[in-house]
Amino acid sequence: MPTRFGHLYEQVASLESLYAAFLKARAGKRCKAAVEAFERNLGANLAALADELAEGRYRPRGYRKFEVREPKPRVIYAPEFRDTIVQHAVYAVVYPIFDRTFIHDAYGCRVGKGHHRAADQAQRYLRASAPDSVTLQLDVRKFFYRIDRAVLMTQIERKIKDPRLLALMAAFCEYDEPRGLPIGNLLSQLFASIYLHDLDMHVKRVMRIRRYVRFVDDFILFGLDRPQARAALQEIEAFLADRLGLELSRYTIAPVRRGVNFVGFRTWRRTRCVRKHSLCRFSRRLREGDVPALVSMLGNARATASFRHFAGRLYARRPDLVPRLPAATRATLEAACCS
Repeated sequence: MPTRFGHLYEQVASLESLYAAFLKARAGKRCKAAVEAFERNLGANLAALADELAEGRYRPRGYRKFEVREPKPRVIYAPEFRDTIVQHAVYAVVYPIFDRTFIHDAYGCRVGKGHHRAADQAQRYLRASAPDSVTLQLDVRKFFYRIDRAVLMTQIERKIKDPRLLALMAAFCEYDEPRGLPIGNLLSQLFASIYLHDLDMHVKRVMRIRRYVRFVDDFILFGLDRPQARAALQEIEAFLADRLGLELSRYTIAPVRRGVNFVGFRTWRRTRCVRKHSLCRFSRRLREGDVPALVSMLGNARATASFRHFAGRLYARRPDLVPRLPAATRATLEAACCS
């Protein structure tokens, strides 16, 4: 039987945990009005949160909804700052319990992973695959909106047996839709990893796929022949529908030599570039003179063949922005242009 953990709620609800969670929630947001208001009476506010949790009176206060359009249209549910603090406290306690069970090649929303390392592993698997083999790439349709919360809580209960903590985690799953999770919650990222862990285990242990990479709901199988890819597609479709109530939005079976479009990069065996939409966004931010966005995009492209192209366009079209960049970014740009 798998190990189940209890007596965790007290750790979440302690004043020490809530203060540590406050520091995490505040990072990068100190100028926001809600953060400033909470910090103004920090001791009293944290004590009130601790009392509500200890007495079982705590309830999330709901969300502020807004829409973003990049990289695709989504409705974001922004929790109140006090609820973000509680989520950080829960996350700090339960994340290590679940993370140690995840497979190595699940890269989304995990400490020490991320999209750059996912792209690195995809490139390693392309290089390790036979030249005449194919990749099978799949993407789940509207993943966050279609998660079955009852199934998710059953998965969580395999590792957590503390009833008060389970109720608190369930409270952060609820919102104004019958299925799905609110995009914008810190815990929704962990819940997504937990939900697709069963798929990872099926692919690795039952299907015996050696080369497999997943980033949230986008995943690739490497080194198959075409009949194997077709069979794998059918098995994964059936597993998603029968066990998780999900369906695919798309799939691609392509020769290894064509590379893959994955986690924002076009990756081949020998090289890697940013995707076309990133080039368009860079041009737009360059015209606008949006320095923070440019710094972020340059950092994202640093390990790709696109970086020198970005550097050249920046120097040619907006040299006035170069002095406003961080020193480390300027040094990297100069090295790219001089090499």
